[in-house]
Amino acid sequence: QLQESGPGLVKPSQTLSLTCTVSGGPITTGYYYWSWIRQSPRKGLEWIGYIAYSGSTYYSPSLKSRTSISRDTSKNQFTLQLSSVTPEDTAVYYCARGSIQYGYDYWGQGTQVTVSS
Repeated sequence: QLQESGPGLVKPSQTLSLTCTVSGGPITTGYYYWSWIRQSPRKGLEWIGYIAYSGSTYYSPSLKSRTSISRDTSKNQFTLQLSSVTPEDTAVYYCARGSIQYGYDYWGQGTQVTVSS
């Protein structure tokens, strides 16, 4: 299971920070890619980036300059930080488990983040 947590309201120019807590197995094994994905009415489904089982990261080119994904293996969590947010970053944010073989097979329930002053 995956569960997102974090503030639902962020002010413009601040940093959005969300944590995904994973249960059912360590995030350091299994050749999985622990990802962040968001969805908004304006942009649809948008992939943000991932941190792999190995700890390597990869980000969407359009968001790369503002994105950082890290992990805390002791808590089996991974975290998204998106800096300099604007109202266009308002979306439902999901964490998900991905693999080459099965695609995205497990998702969190999603958390609404609104960027507004």
